[in-house]
Amino acid sequence: MSEVVDHLAEMTGFRDRDVMDVTLVCALRDLLEPLSVAIFRCVGDAGEQRWLTRARLGADDAVATADPLWSDPAGLPLLQDYPQRLDCMHSRAVVQGELPALADKAEQFISLFPIATDREVVGVLEVISTQRMSPKAQRMVSSVLRIYHNFQGLLDYSERDTLTGLLNRKTFEDSFLKAVSELPARAILADTDDGRRHEGSSPRYFLGVIDIDHFKQVNDRFGHLIGDEVLLLLSRLMRSSFRFHDLLYRFGGEEFVVLMRCEDELDAAHAFERLRLNTEQYAFPQIGRITVSIGFTQVRIEDSPASAFERADKAVYHAKDSGRNQVHSHAELVLAGKMSEQAQLSAMELF
Repeated sequence: MSEVVDHLAEMTGFRDRDVMDVTLVCALRDLLEPLSVAIFRCVGDAGEQRWLTRARLGADDAVATADPLWSDPAGLPLLQDYPQRLDCMHSRAVVQGELPALADKAEQFISLFPIATDREVVGVLEVISTQRMSPKAQRMVSSVLRIYHNFQGLLDYSERDTLTGLLNRKTFEDSFLKAVSELPARAILADTDDGRRHEGSSPRYFLGVIDIDHFKQVNDRFGHLIGDEVLLLLSRLMRSSFRFHDLLYRFGGEEFVVLMRCEDELDAAHAFERLRLNTEQYAFPQIGRITVSIGFTQVRIEDSPASAFERADKAVYHAKDSGRNQVHSHAELVLAGKMSEQAQLSAMELF
């Protein structure tokens, strides 16, 4: 029992979801001694959903492995490729089975446990072993997962906006600094045939600020309850317009922020334009049509959260001053002479 308590104390000692998932598979490997333990999450749009490996640890592995959060969905396995996992998710119950026998391997068994939030099942925990898991072991794993679920709920409560379910402002700085820390490793220079050097084609991060046009008029005319409904529906449009690994925030009021990883500025512009168009075409109940103004900028190695936000925010103001319902890149505005670069802001000026 003390070993279980020690592992639970370690698992709930972190405020990072990636670390929590790794700690969970490490704990279950130590407690059960299986061939492997893994957490798989369901990601992607309806009809094209796929399995993302959040953490996997084999019996002899020194460290856990996982799919990068920015993985191309096309390279991940489809949900229907693993029917036992689907059965576990749909039934919300433990599923056990025997894996197909291989000539060079001993008999193997699979045990699958649903991983759920308060609203839905989002993935499965998979344990592969040489023996069928006993009822006692199943109860122990289920109990550990209940604690894991409860702690994830506490993280959601502290990290997410209560109205929209998007990430809240206070989580932004950590995510931003983590993204910036990856930039130097990706800024690889390569020699060209003519002897010059250029930046490698590694993906980049972009920060976008989204502001609802004339939102005060919505509240004044229809009331704050209808205004809240508009915010909630816009958050759903954001989820459907961006990819599963793009980070979506509500900063407060009618202001939203997106931190996304793209190949280049054109890809980022297309993504923000998709949200603008989806919003313009959506019929909001009682309100009718609303529009959004969007400004974005590429995240730089030397950026603080405040400096990148300031550039994107200035592009939003330009969009509003130019007639609203527009998307503008800060870099393009500077290049066109419509805006000038300013000195870097410190993080303390905004956060």
